[in-house]
Amino acid sequence: MRKKEKRRRSLLGEAVSWTLYILIILVATFLIVRFVGQRTTVNGVSMYPTLEDGDSLIVDKITYKFSDPQRFDIVVFPFQYQEDTYYIKRVIGLPGETVQISGGIIYINGQPLQEKNLREPIGKGGLAADPITLGENEYFVLGDNRNNSSDSREPSVGNVSKSSIIGKARLRIWPLSRFGFVN
Repeated sequence: MRKKEKRRRSLLGEAVSWTLYILIILVATFLIVRFVGQRTTVNGVSMYPTLEDGDSLIVDKITYKFSDPQRFDIVVFPFQYQEDTYYIKRVIGLPGETVQISGGIIYINGQPLQEKNLREPIGKGGLAADPITLGENEYFVLGDNRNNSSDSREPSVGNVSKSSIIGKARLRIWPLSRFGFVN
């Protein structure tokens, strides 16, 4: 009888051990996804050629807890009018700056913004056709495919508050042929 009881206790101990192990893995996974990073998929061509439709990205959710978004960072934020829809855009204007788009050129505080790899002039300035002064903790964002992007130029998006930014797009994990850091 003692042998059976020992074996039963051993199996019970093993079951408890595995249960705790699985619970720890689940809690760690939850914490990482909730506070450190998450995966998101690009939907559309607004960030082309930097990001393409269907690209899978890892979003760094921790950096902006300790620092502010910088000009040209690619950020992810929820679209306010559709649940479970996230926008991926590039930061152009920073808090306190005045942004205007005129003649296809972006002006920051009256000075033309120097951008590299710009494909074509911007066709419409939208809300930024007139100067927009960003408030404290507000950012002006644009898609890289400027003439095919729903961004801060449109009332449905507007200026993006820091509190609504989920994180910074860091790493493209799919397709494997384009695997690497996002810039």
